[in-house]
Formats: sequence, C-alpha cells, structure tokens
Amino acid sequence: MARRSRHRLLLLLLRYLVVALGYHKAYGFSAPKDQQVVTAVEYQEAILACKTPKKTVSSRLEWKKLGRSVSFVYYQQTLQGDFKNRAEMIDFNIRIKNVTRSDAGKYRCEVSAPSEQGQNLEEDTVTLEVLVAPAVPSCEVPSSALSGTVVELRCQDKEGNPAPEYTWFKDGIRLLENPRLGSQSTNSSYTMNTKTGTLQFNTVSKLDTGEYSCEARNSVGYRRCPGKRMQVDDLNISGIIAAAVVVALVISVCGLGVCYAQRKGYFSKETSFQKSNSSSKATTMSENDFKHTKSFII
Repeated sequence: MARRSRHRLLLLLLRYLVVALGYHKAYGFSAPKDQQVVTAVEYQEAILACKTPKKTVSSRLEWKKLGRSVSFVYYQQTLQGDFKNRAEMIDFNIRIKNVTRSDAGKYRCEVSAPSEQGQNLEEDTVTLEVLVAPAVPSCEVPSSALSGTVVELRCQDKEGNPAPEYTWFKDGIRLLENPRLGSQSTNSSYTMNTKTGTLQFNTVSKLDTGEYSCEARNSVGYRRCPGKRMQVDDLNISGIIAAAVVVALVISVCGLGVCYAQRKGYFSKETSFQKSNSSSKATTMSENDFKHTKSFII
C-alpha cells in the first residue's frame, strides 16, 4: 500500500509539472537569458541583436527602449522616432548608423508567434553603452599666489564616458604623479589627484611660477584646456612694515592735533558760544512773552 501511494504521489507531481509547463508556454513566458551588453563609440555604429528563434512568416517583432517610460523603437514593421533616419533592420536586429549618447540604455526585443499551445512570446534584453570622448575641461588656475601658502588648481570634465583621468602640465611639460621622481630643481611639495583633477601645492614657491594646463583622457580620446599663468611672489615684509609705520604716524599726528586744539580751548570756545547763543534766545523769548502779557492786560 505504501508503495502504491508513493507512485500515486509521483504521478500527481509529474502531472502538475506538465500542466505548469504547458501554462508557461501557452502564455508566452520564456526562460531568462543572459543580458547582452553592446559597447559603441559615439557617432559610430552599433548593432542590437535579438537572440530569438529564426524568423517566420507569422512572427511579430517589437523593439522597445526601457526606462521611466517605455518607448517603441520598432513597431508595426517600421522604425519609430529618430531611428527612422539613422537605423535599419537586419532580420530581427537593429543597426544604428550614428550612435549618440542619448541612445544609451536598455532595449528589449519581443517576438511573438502562434503555437500549438497558444501565443508563444520570446524576449531578449540588450544594454547599449555609449563611450564618449572628453570635452575641453574647465581649468581653475589662480593668476597670483604668495610664496609659502597652500594653492590648489582644479580641472574637471563632465562629458567623458568612461570618466577621464587628468594630467597637469607646466610650461608644456607633463608633471609627474609622484613629484619626488622628478628633477630636484622643481618644487616637490605638490600632490596630484588623477581621478578628481586637483593639483595642490602644500607650500608654493617661486619655482612654481609658470603656465599650467590640464588634459582629460579616457579610452576614446583626450582634450586639453588652454594654458593659464600663475605668478608666485615672496611676501614683501619691508613693504608691510613701511605701511604699518605710515599708519602709525598718521594716527599719532591726528592725536597730537586733537590735544593741541583742546589746549588752545577751541572746543571750550565753541561750547561757550553755544551757551551764549542759547541764553540770548531764552532772553528774547521772555521779552516777547512779557510784551504779549502786557498787551493782554491793557
């Protein structure tokens, strides 16, 4: 009895699997495939291949670009949007003649065809990566600096894909990433970050005076910004002392002038004049009041 019950259970499981597989095929579900990754350089061509069974007369093909909103690329046997003028169909594949950075993203091809169990649907996903050469980087170089201070030069590019690496040049000569390997006649206090594009002098010196430019480079290409001159001067101690002495002399002269005016009584005379002026006004007002009162009594 136990063996019979086991056989029945096995038969039931097999039937369940057959039904599940039939449902899977009838409603168009397919086993997941390895996603393709297609890499293309901007303004060159790329082919998006749809790995599905051979095309038949009854097959129906659709291409969609996935994202926040799904858009049709190939629908009702015609290319859609701007793909009309710069792409063509080769069987189930799309050949893009002039790839732009806006084309990067995920694409899905869907092939449906009738079968004995119903409508069969096959899907394949392709990721398109567009490589872009760097643009001319923006370079920030101070025009002047004081010797012994910390100075940072910046370089950045926002268009390159993959992200570029940066190299700095002084007077047309490439600066080494490790300055201690260079000549002893140059300042070795700088640090260069090839990932962020910064060139920092921890203690800048007059030897660092010169024209600086930065180059952004990736696997596609490279561009360099125009050179900018940085002038490094020593701190003028004598000039600072002379200026401080002049300011001190001006303050001293002003103080002596105030003391002299106080001794001569210029400030007291002005005060007595104000007091006499106010007393005369008060006398005039009292006389006017008396006349007004007298006329009122008469």
